[in-house]
Amino acid sequence: MAENETPGVVRQFLIRTIYLKDVSFETPNSPEIFRKDWKPESQLQFDIKVKPLGEDTYEVVLALTVTSKLEEQTAYLIEVHQAGIVTIQGLEEAELEPLFYVYCPGLLYPYAREAANNLVAKGGFPQLVLQHVNFDQIYAQKLAERDKQQVATPPPPPETTH
Repeated sequence: MAENETPGVVRQFLIRTIYLKDVSFETPNSPEIFRKDWKPESQLQFDIKVKPLGEDTYEVVLALTVTSKLEEQTAYLIEVHQAGIVTIQGLEEAELEPLFYVYCPGLLYPYAREAANNLVAKGGFPQLVLQHVNFDQIYAQKLAERDKQQVATPPPPPETTH
């Protein structure tokens, strides 16, 4: 038995459902954009939000934004909010953050990537191939930034009363 496990405590992670929470597809420069040579520059941004829903149950939302431009014109803008409801029991508070910001986004990303690709195809554009995202690495970078900020910001001086 591992050191941090308490006898009789059930440790589990359950996926209750995965669903498309919100989606948006815009082609602000159509039909003119279709008359240009297709050599786009695409940018991927994402955000992760966690919302408690009740005891041991959470909603995790991976929000993707893909912007593809030809020269200075936006060909399309996609926003996909892929969500999941998970139940987590028997884990310490310190174990939750990696689940929410590494494991859950890793589960949701393939669904969001498929939704974005389907929107692009239905919009009349060539296939969108979004590369793998290493959520482990991104999370490690965020932790390093947070640690650096905590070291750089000294604690406030203790309050004194006269």
